[in-house]
Amino acid sequence: MGLDDFKVNQEVKEIDASKKLRIGFIGCGWIADSHMKSFLKQPDIEIVAGADLIPGKAAKFMEKHGVEGVKTDYASHKELLADKSLNLDAVTICTYNCQHAQPAIDALNAGLNVLLEKPFTVTLDEAVAVMKAEKKSGKILSIGFQPRMDANMKMIKKIVDSGALGQIYYIQTGGGRRRGIPTPFGTTFIEKDTAGIGALGDIGCYSLDMVLNAIGYPKPLTVSGYKSAFFGTDPNYSHYQTIGHPEYAKLFGVDDFAAAFIRLEGGIILDFRIAWAMNLDTPGDTIIMGTKGSLRIPSTECWNGTVGGAMTLYHEVCGEQTQTEIPIIKMKDNLFDLKIRTFLDAIKENGTAPVPSSQILYNQAIIDGIAKSSEIGREVEIEIPEI
Repeated sequence: MGLDDFKVNQEVKEIDASKKLRIGFIGCGWIADSHMKSFLKQPDIEIVAGADLIPGKAAKFMEKHGVEGVKTDYASHKELLADKSLNLDAVTICTYNCQHAQPAIDALNAGLNVLLEKPFTVTLDEAVAVMKAEKKSGKILSIGFQPRMDANMKMIKKIVDSGALGQIYYIQTGGGRRRGIPTPFGTTFIEKDTAGIGALGDIGCYSLDMVLNAIGYPKPLTVSGYKSAFFGTDPNYSHYQTIGHPEYAKLFGVDDFAAAFIRLEGGIILDFRIAWAMNLDTPGDTIIMGTKGSLRIPSTECWNGTVGGAMTLYHEVCGEQTQTEIPIIKMKDNLFDLKIRTFLDAIKENGTAPVPSSQILYNQAIIDGIAKSSEIGREVEIEIPEI
């Protein structure tokens, strides 16, 4: 087996711009900026509407990005969805976490395709409700996990699928930031009423997806979870002092660290940890251990949806222990652009969601299980209802 066996093809796809898809924005905060920049690079779309809970915010957002002739005079996302004159094909939902579920349900019920920013939802029950609306609508619902588009992430899955690791039995994953509670844009990420979950949902969902997608998303069975907020609730936290907002400590209502021991179908153990803040450079590399080989995936300084360096495959050749370096693949395209592009292609080609809810449901079930286990102080079984 050589490195050529693991090459990832980065094809350039020709886009048919003769039929333009009509797109509406629900939520016009800071993550919507990234969505808008990527949408505006696509030659086959029209941005036709925007809605935000804050009066005037959608109009200013469109003006900021130079998008003209867009309807924004809506008091809520429901008013936007009820406006049949828009002839929408899809909406992108860029609200804060606690406002992911209802707009997604309403948009699907209105017969629209939906790109929903991560995390999927705050709770498992919400995710199930969204998926029921998806099933009834027959429309595409894709969850905003752009790291999936990274060729290095695809390489991890390709290595696992090749059989080079044999039977997977143990995985260690996670990551985090030494100091990185996200408050540059205010407090929506840290308040319970808006965020619902903290580091666990913000970057923890990415770490979980990296390994779960690689191994085929087996069903989670049990979770023993822990979460804490030692840094977020400390008014002396260095970043609060730097930005001059020590009062954020009183508003902090989510987790800044979480860890869990998760049992998956197939006898696989998943050891997970994630942090927005910690007195450590990294909680460790990601490791996928198998009966024929193991893969080490270097951590990143600030979990950003890729790998921190060349990966190492530990295996045997002719009875001798050896290792193979898997070089970093340099991406030609921006991952956010690919998230948007693959969503649009799925709509135009009557395809399937690039990041299907059926997979991310298990991701959400684990997050939900960690939160519940932490609250009651013991292991919990994960029960996922039929959809």
